[in-house]
Amino acid sequence: MMSNLFSIFDPSTNIFNLPINWFSTFIGLLFIPYSFWFFPNRYFLMWNIISLKLHNEFKMLSSNKFKGSTFIFISLFFFILFNNFLGLFPYIFTSTSHLNMSLSLSLTLWLSFMIYGWIINTQHMFIHMIPQGTPNILIPFMVLIEMISNIIRPMTLTIRLTANMIAGHLLLTLLGNSGSNLTYYLLIILIFSQILLLILEFAVAIIQSYVITILSTLYSNEVN
Repeated sequence: MMSNLFSIFDPSTNIFNLPINWFSTFIGLLFIPYSFWFFPNRYFLMWNIISLKLHNEFKMLSSNKFKGSTFIFISLFFFILFNNFLGLFPYIFTSTSHLNMSLSLSLTLWLSFMIYGWIINTQHMFIHMIPQGTPNILIPFMVLIEMISNIIRPMTLTIRLTANMIAGHLLLTLLGNSGSNLTYYLLIILIFSQILLLILEFAVAIIQSYVITILSTLYSNEVN
């Protein structure tokens, strides 16, 4: 029995007190299809179709002039998706439910966009801080508001991903721990509700990875 409900998110283990649970992040590499088969299988074809759809979607949203820039966001999508998806299996650590993982992803992208924008497109970044048609008396306030909204972007991406992963796992754990005290009929209802909730978590894992990637793509447009 767990001594603490949040122990399911504990990155440490009992093997030499080392946080080897973080190695579950690399399990997603096993889902990448191999390209050395002479005849590609259905999984490889499905992977290409999804990648092509994402490429067209990000290319339509992105105003980046560099070729191949959409593959950065495609890789980000699959990385978050695999970690969210694997976290739903028993005894597999969910790395995206921790701030240090999600903040590392969002902060790295945000800093890259900001450094590129302020060095290459300095004038555009200054213009973006003041909306067109702003009265002169409101310019200092608008600059302050735009600066604050820009600074908190990596934190909002982090909290959005982490909170959604934690909420679903906690709810599944709470319902699962109450099963030993229920009657036979209530236990059937609990199992059915757990299955429905698990299907919902599968959908949340896909939606959150897509939302994080889309927002990152839109943030990159503002520096061009």
